[in-house]
Amino acid sequence: MIEPFLGTWKLESSENFEEYLEQLGVAPTLRHLAVLDKPIISIRGSEAQLSIKIQRSFKTTEISFELGKEFEFDETTADNRKVKSIVTLDGGSLVHVQKWLGKEMTIKRQVVHGKMIAKYSMNNVVSTQTFGKV
Repeated sequence: MIEPFLGTWKLESSENFEEYLEQLGVAPTLRHLAVLDKPIISIRGSEAQLSIKIQRSFKTTEISFELGKEFEFDETTADNRKVKSIVTLDGGSLVHVQKWLGKEMTIKRQVVHGKMIAKYSMNNVVSTQTFGKV
Protein backbone atom coordinates (compact mmCIF):
# COMPACT_ATOMS: atom_id res chain seq x y z
CA MET A 1 0.00 0.00 0.00
CA ILE A 2 1.98 2.95 -1.29
CA GLU A 3 -1.03 5.30 -1.49
CA PRO A 4 -0.71 6.83 2.02
CA PHE A 5 2.79 8.09 1.12
CA LEU A 6 1.81 9.75 -2.16
CA GLY A 7 1.64 13.53 -2.18
CA THR A 8 3.62 16.49 -0.95
CA TRP A 9 4.88 16.76 2.63
CA LYS A 10 6.53 19.63 4.53
CA LEU A 11 8.75 19.26 7.59
CA GLU A 12 6.97 20.23 10.82
CA SER A 13 9.42 19.03 13.48
CA SER A 14 12.81 17.41 13.79
CA GLU A 15 14.68 15.69 16.62
CA ASN A 16 18.36 14.75 16.82
CA PHE A 17 18.99 15.60 13.15
CA GLU A 18 22.35 17.33 13.66
CA GLU A 19 23.72 14.32 15.57
CA TYR A 20 22.55 12.02 12.78
CA LEU A 21 24.21 14.24 10.13
CA GLU A 22 27.42 14.18 12.16
CA GLN A 23 27.37 10.35 11.97
CA LEU A 24 27.13 10.64 8.18
CA GLY A 25 30.24 12.82 8.17
CA VAL A 26 28.44 15.97 6.96
CA ALA A 27 30.55 19.11 7.36
CA PRO A 28 29.52 21.43 10.24
CA THR A 29 28.39 24.29 7.96
CA LEU A 30 26.11 22.03 5.90
CA ARG A 31 24.78 20.39 9.09
CA HIS A 32 23.82 23.81 10.42
CA LEU A 33 22.00 24.70 7.17
CA ALA A 34 20.22 21.34 7.11
CA VAL A 35 19.00 21.67 10.70
CA LEU A 36 17.47 25.09 9.97
CA ASP A 37 15.89 23.98 6.68
CA LYS A 38 12.23 22.97 6.21
CA PRO A 39 12.39 20.55 3.26
CA ILE A 40 9.42 19.60 1.12
CA ILE A 41 9.17 15.95 0.05
CA SER A 42 7.07 14.93 -2.96
CA ILE A 43 6.35 11.24 -3.45
CA ARG A 44 4.78 10.25 -6.77
CA GLY A 45 4.07 7.09 -8.73
CA SER A 46 2.86 3.58 -7.99
CA GLU A 47 4.26 0.42 -6.41
CA ALA A 48 5.86 -0.38 -9.77
CA GLN A 49 7.73 2.95 -10.15
CA LEU A 50 8.15 5.66 -7.52
CA SER A 51 9.95 8.97 -7.34
CA ILE A 52 10.92 10.95 -4.27
CA LYS A 53 11.85 14.59 -4.71
CA ILE A 54 13.29 16.50 -1.75
CA GLN A 55 13.43 20.27 -2.07
CA ARG A 56 15.78 22.01 0.33
CA SER A 57 16.82 25.66 0.37
CA PHE A 58 20.39 24.64 -0.53
CA LYS A 59 19.81 21.69 -2.89
CA THR A 60 17.04 19.64 -4.52
CA THR A 61 17.46 15.91 -5.06
CA GLU A 62 15.22 13.42 -6.85
CA ILE A 63 15.34 9.66 -7.19
CA SER A 64 13.19 7.32 -9.28
CA PHE A 65 13.15 3.60 -8.64
CA GLU A 66 11.29 0.31 -8.56
CA LEU A 67 10.43 -0.99 -5.10
CA GLY A 68 12.69 -3.83 -4.01
CA LYS A 69 15.35 -3.32 -6.70
CA GLU A 70 18.75 -1.84 -6.00
CA PHE A 71 19.11 1.33 -8.02
CA GLU A 72 20.89 0.71 -11.30
CA PHE A 73 22.86 3.94 -10.82
CA ASP A 74 24.61 5.64 -7.95
CA GLU A 75 22.33 7.95 -6.01
CA THR A 76 23.96 11.27 -5.11
CA THR A 77 22.71 12.54 -1.78
CA ALA A 78 22.22 16.17 -0.70
CA ASP A 79 25.63 16.05 0.99
CA ASN A 80 27.19 14.62 -2.22
CA ARG A 81 27.70 11.03 -1.07
CA LYS A 82 27.57 8.50 -3.91
CA VAL A 83 25.50 5.59 -2.62
CA LYS A 84 23.79 2.40 -3.78
CA SER A 85 20.19 2.32 -2.63
CA ILE A 86 17.22 0.05 -2.32
CA VAL A 87 13.71 1.05 -1.25
CA THR A 88 11.21 -1.53 -0.04
CA LEU A 89 7.71 -1.53 1.34
CA ASP A 90 7.83 -3.45 4.62
CA GLY A 91 4.72 -3.81 6.78
CA GLY A 92 3.37 -0.36 5.97
CA SER A 93 6.80 1.32 6.13
CA LEU A 94 8.73 2.71 3.19
CA VAL A 95 12.33 1.67 3.96
CA HIS A 96 15.23 3.32 2.11
CA VAL A 97 18.70 1.81 2.68
CA GLN A 98 21.82 3.58 1.40
CA LYS A 99 25.26 1.91 1.26
CA TRP A 100 28.62 3.50 0.54
CA LEU A 101 32.27 2.84 1.43
CA GLY A 102 31.34 -0.03 3.76
CA LYS A 103 28.79 2.13 5.61
CA GLU A 104 25.00 1.90 5.75
CA MET A 105 22.14 4.16 6.81
CA THR A 106 18.38 3.70 6.78
CA ILE A 107 15.38 6.01 6.37
CA LYS A 108 12.13 4.40 7.54
CA ARG A 109 8.99 6.37 6.65
CA GLN A 110 5.52 5.62 8.05
CA VAL A 111 2.23 7.47 7.78
CA VAL A 112 0.63 7.76 11.23
CA HIS A 113 -2.56 9.77 11.85
CA GLY A 114 -2.09 11.72 8.61
CA LYS A 115 1.55 12.62 9.33
CA MET A 116 4.61 11.11 7.69
CA ILE A 117 7.15 10.11 10.32
CA ALA A 118 10.70 9.59 8.99
CA LYS A 119 13.32 7.88 11.15
CA TYR A 120 16.90 8.28 9.97
CA SER A 121 19.36 5.77 11.47
CA MET A 122 23.12 5.35 11.40
CA ASN A 123 25.55 3.95 13.98
CA ASN A 124 22.82 3.67 16.64
CA VAL A 125 21.97 7.37 16.23
CA VAL A 126 18.32 7.94 15.28
CA SER A 127 16.73 11.19 14.13
CA THR A 128 12.96 11.56 13.83
CA GLN A 129 11.29 14.05 11.53
CA THR A 130 7.56 14.67 11.24
CA PHE A 131 6.03 15.91 7.99
CA GLY A 132 2.53 17.25 7.37
CA LYS A 133 0.72 16.94 4.08
CA VAL A 134 0.66 20.12 2.01
